[in-house]
Amino acid sequence: MAFDGLFTRAMTHELADLLVGGRVTKISAPYRNEVILTIRSQRKNYPVLLSAHPSYARAQVTEIPYANPQTPTNFTMVLRKYLESAKLSFVEQFENDRVINFGFVTRNELGDKLPLLLSLEIMGRYSNLILVDQETGKIIDTVKHVSMDQNRYRTLLPQATYRLPPSQGKINPFKDESKAYLELVQKFPNREVLAKNIVKTYQGFSRESALILADRLHETRELDDAFAAFLSETNNPHPTISETDKGLDFTCFKASSEHVATFETLSLMLDAYYREKATRDRVMSQGSKLIHVIKNDLSRNKKKLVKLEKELKATENADEYRIKGELLTTYLYQIKRGMTEVMLNNYYDHEKPVKISLSNQLSPSANAQKYFKRYQKLKNAVSFVTKQIDLTKKEIDYLETIQAQIELAEPKDLQDIELELEKGGYLETKNKAKKKPRQAKSKPETFVASDGTEISVGKNNYQNDRLTLKTAKKDYYWLHVKNVPGSHVIVNSDSPSDKTLTEAAIIAAYYSKSRASANVAVDFVQVKKIRKPNGAKPGFVIYEGQKTLYVTPDKELIEKLKHAK
Repeated sequence: MAFDGLFTRAMTHELADLLVGGRVTKISAPYRNEVILTIRSQRKNYPVLLSAHPSYARAQVTEIPYANPQTPTNFTMVLRKYLESAKLSFVEQFENDRVINFGFVTRNELGDKLPLLLSLEIMGRYSNLILVDQETGKIIDTVKHVSMDQNRYRTLLPQATYRLPPSQGKINPFKDESKAYLELVQKFPNREVLAKNIVKTYQGFSRESALILADRLHETRELDDAFAAFLSETNNPHPTISETDKGLDFTCFKASSEHVATFETLSLMLDAYYREKATRDRVMSQGSKLIHVIKNDLSRNKKKLVKLEKELKATENADEYRIKGELLTTYLYQIKRGMTEVMLNNYYDHEKPVKISLSNQLSPSANAQKYFKRYQKLKNAVSFVTKQIDLTKKEIDYLETIQAQIELAEPKDLQDIELELEKGGYLETKNKAKKKPRQAKSKPETFVASDGTEISVGKNNYQNDRLTLKTAKKDYYWLHVKNVPGSHVIVNSDSPSDKTLTEAAIIAAYYSKSRASANVAVDFVQVKKIRKPNGAKPGFVIYEGQKTLYVTPDKELIEKLKHAK
């Protein structure tokens, strides 16, 4: 379901129960239009994600470890100035709308109490996060500035007077004394039509929530009880991710379809739902330039390979030109200038007659030399084309490795990939004269096997090289999918159990181009038997003395081992 008014109400209750009375201890902004307030409450730190992202706007406590950028945004600095150490006095929803207000109390420079309001508006591409001085009603700052030219009803700029979002003229279902649903049920017996009119009538209903209510109202004659029971579930939600025709969906209501997973809290459910979806979409967005370059280079090299293989196939006929040249030389006395073809017996093939085309402009001897030259040209081409085919195949393997890494990357992994492509000449380096700030080296992903052994996984080629050639001990074990682009995996043990090796092999298979396959071959060998050839591309190594396991990637196991750390 969408993060509609009903879900907003349920989340508001969850956040209020956890956070009210707590204090802000840290403020960060992992991505544009998103803020994380770490609130210390009930002797625990709660990272609260407030997102005004056009597609993922939401509020929740998150357990996903977001990276904090080196340079904070202006809005982050404003929040730090006003909200660090501020006490959270309330968390409230406005009506049944998609607006959550966080009330804070802090002190100004004179030591006087300063009540502040941080309002999160969850409204698709119009989502916003607004900090307001409650005493003056003036906006201090917003994560998205909206001028009068953009919105005549509301100006969302510093020092502008804060106005609530415009009313849609719908009924708050929690204050419906008219019981409009009774008339709707009687008037619209069709499920879809009833749901559509519930959305038109009541505030805070998405189509998905309206369909659930429509089903409940059609299933009973006790409409008052059914309506009240439905609304009460926002106070006692059932966080569930369900399978639908359009893919996975989340809800705070009892799921009518077969559920995929249930969760203790709405926040845990949203972490599970958005962890992959939001990460994939962000990678596709932030890495669009990289994806475009790799896609084009792959297409060009695959076309080049087809052309080279055709050229190589053509060289298979080289001996025919040599034989024809020799036959013409042997039977020169039978050939006259001006002939366009001649039939000669092939003494290499039991005297079978062979038709040989001739140029009527050349002498018999020159025709023979023409065939010998063609033969020599094709013979010389074999060596060149074979070498080019080998280089092109290696280039395709390399590009497919990068492609697989982008598909499984997190936004923080893209920086290394971009740097690698720049150094490799695949991307132009912009602003060469301008020195970029030094970035911290990214770290491999860490997993913990069932027996507690740590397993490290390189998420890009720079990580792979550092992990395998510099940080891993020589007696540790290295794993990689056989003959397929994928991550380097290190089992941090000199004597891992068979189960640990199998789990590491499953991880290696998942972080490879074969992650959608079954019975994937994964080689494993001690790190001391790995070496990197001189001049090899990042991530490329050779090894010997390996053994092979056959496993099937298991996403559920991957998630379990990833979060065991």
